Amino acid sequence: MVSRAGALTSGLLWTAPWWLGFLLLLAGPLGYSLYVSFCDYPLLQPPVFTGTANYAVLAGDRVFFRTVWNTLVYAAISIPLGTVVALLLALLLNQRVRGQAFFRACVFVPTIVPLVAAGVVWMWMLNPELGLINQALRAIGPLLGGLHDTLHSATGLRLGWLDELAGGPLWLDSPRWAMLSLVIVSLWLVGAPMVIYLAGLQEIPVELYEAARIDGATAPRRFWHVTLPGLSPVILFNVIVAGINAWQVFALPFVMWRTRPGPDQTTYFYTMYLYDNAFRYLKMGYASAMAWIQLLIILALTGLVFWASRQRVYYRAQG
Repeated sequence: MVSRAGALTSGLLWTAPWWLGFLLLLAGPLGYSLYVSFCDYPLLQPPVFTGTANYAVLAGDRVFFRTVWNTLVYAAISIPLGTVVALLLALLLNQRVRGQAFFRACVFVPTIVPLVAAGVVWMWMLNPELGLINQALRAIGPLLGGLHDTLHSATGLRLGWLDELAGGPLWLDSPRWAMLSLVIVSLWLVGAPMVIYLAGLQEIPVELYEAARIDGATAPRRFWHVTLPGLSPVILFNVIVAGINAWQVFALPFVMWRTRPGPDQTTYFYTMYLYDNAFRYLKMGYASAMAWIQLLIILALTGLVFWASRQRVYYRAQG
């Protein structure tokens, strides 16, 4: 009979790859970064403990707060828009049509393209002179100009952005369009949440739709009272993941603006500023403090989402 100590030793040995990996690759670096966040650590010299000095400097850093604001704006636009687009695509691709697998693959494949390659392609597409998007806008420029004239005569308002759109805007170099251009590019990645929505749609019992039809519910009512409640846990999951990804946005703006902070710093995001402090200015202590503040912000926003959704998420096990 194996003793308790022997069983414990055997269990520790069998799980050693996991807990050794956890200690060496996660817990250890996390603990060290927390320590470094309280140090002045210029990377090429040993860290010197300075207490909360890094956090005090953060409180007065205007660039820090600008990047926080830019990231919040990006998240506030990209998360709802990406959620709606992914859900609409899932609803369309859930229909039984010929070539269903092909269309699903077409939507999902962009998510496996490296972000650096995607950023380079989108830089070309958004080029003000040679880009496909501006060429298409110039082709329909007279139509957009006529729409502007009609709206102006009806309301008296002049929509400068519509005129600029008709001529092909400076997507990457204009403070007005830079953030929007990144949001548009982020829709390139809706394939991943779309697949999750698609799986959620297929888990909703068909009997619920049949009962709704018998009760005379129209298609919009079936969507509102059957589909959305059935998908609410999936929506919550995707929104949380999208929020975490939005707060950590880095690769696309880093490539598209060639490490520049963008026009008037409109596309200078939190993780980009963290990267600059760590690897451009070699201020590892300051960057570590930013990383821990980032973790606290993500945890706080995630907790807020859970709290706000507690009465709106339906779990089938609840009845």
